[in-house]
Amino acid sequence: MRQTLFYIPYDVAGVPIFGLGVLLALWAVLSIVLLVGLVRRQGFNADTWSYVPLLAMIGAVIWLMPIIFPEALPIRGYGVMLLLAGLLGIGLASHRARQMGLSVDTMMSLALWMFLLGIVGARLFHVIEFWQTSYQRDTLLEVLGAIVNVPQGGLVVYGSLIGAGLAFLAFVTKHSLPALAMADLIAPSMAIGLALGRVGCLLNGCCFGGTSEQPWALTFPPGSPPYMSQLARDQLKSDLIFFGEEDKGVRVVYVAPGSSAAKAGLRVGDRLVAVGGKKMASASLAYRALSSVQRQGLPLTVETDDGRKIQLSSLPIPTRSLPVHPTQIYSSINALLLFLFLWHYYPFRRRDGEVIAMLFSIYPVTRFLIEHIRTDELPVFGSGMSISQNMSIVILIATVGLWFYIARQPRGSALPAKSP
Repeated sequence: MRQTLFYIPYDVAGVPIFGLGVLLALWAVLSIVLLVGLVRRQGFNADTWSYVPLLAMIGAVIWLMPIIFPEALPIRGYGVMLLLAGLLGIGLASHRARQMGLSVDTMMSLALWMFLLGIVGARLFHVIEFWQTSYQRDTLLEVLGAIVNVPQGGLVVYGSLIGAGLAFLAFVTKHSLPALAMADLIAPSMAIGLALGRVGCLLNGCCFGGTSEQPWALTFPPGSPPYMSQLARDQLKSDLIFFGEEDKGVRVVYVAPGSSAAKAGLRVGDRLVAVGGKKMASASLAYRALSSVQRQGLPLTVETDDGRKIQLSSLPIPTRSLPVHPTQIYSSINALLLFLFLWHYYPFRRRDGEVIAMLFSIYPVTRFLIEHIRTDELPVFGSGMSISQNMSIVILIATVGLWFYIARQPRGSALPAKSP
């Protein structure tokens, strides 16, 4: 697990890089050059204008970075893997598009919009699912900061599918492209993107499995999702306190009733500014401080933002999580095998739609099975199944209808291979 790879400062030798700085100026020049080149090549058509919102969106992100992350720009392992997944997926789809005689520019435009709206859909799905536990803040700005902090993690695959699917349908309709043939073309890219994205989940510590005694089981450090989940699960049995991480510090979200911490005056909602005399910027640092004094059997003083100093007795804080199934690795291997199958099946398809239908037939089954091992999602709708398992069943049922529709189509493809 490595949530943050490194930090990028906002200025170098006093020269601002992010915000209203050098990077935004360079991006503005690059955007103008790109748009001028497109105008010269194809004029002010709809495809040219489709680049404008995307370029403006990236420019807005560069400008807002110092506001969202005031100290420095954190480069998250999850975000890096997400970026690599997008680049590799776009590259593979563009390679296959050339083989099928399609314009690479058209393919790039489709891929970028699917990638961006896929991220939006995946994030919104996660925000809705985990609103009560992860996104409630005191101010609207803090809420927005938590929502847009995508590189730290928190995306749902099926939300990505919805967002990317809407972008795909809008794009192929607008450009009068054969939907099933285009879906077949991008299906392998979706699978390889998922494989790399799950490596990002491992770096972030999310999407973890239940406890395991297998030799390949992994433990996670204090503050990680598996660690905090196990604390939450056992908190009623122990003398524990439970932290939640925020952009501006650490908030107490649970104090065991009747515990020494509760008797000392620590309350749910307290914001900690220091633990053991050290400023606290994250829940993981707070857990490490508690773990350190616990091993020494020493009391610990925490300071709240309202000026109170509360002395805590030695608390039973584990140094790492219990071993858990590395379901992130299981999911990554599953997606990689699915990619290899789809990529090599593509030349042998008999009708348009078979490749994407294969993806929608196989992935929901494997996802449903892996969800039995995962413990990070609770049952919903009184079904005894996670929301992803419910979605898997819905997609499988819809895919049965898709196969019937495909079987009624003529053999061959609307995108014949380009002549050598």
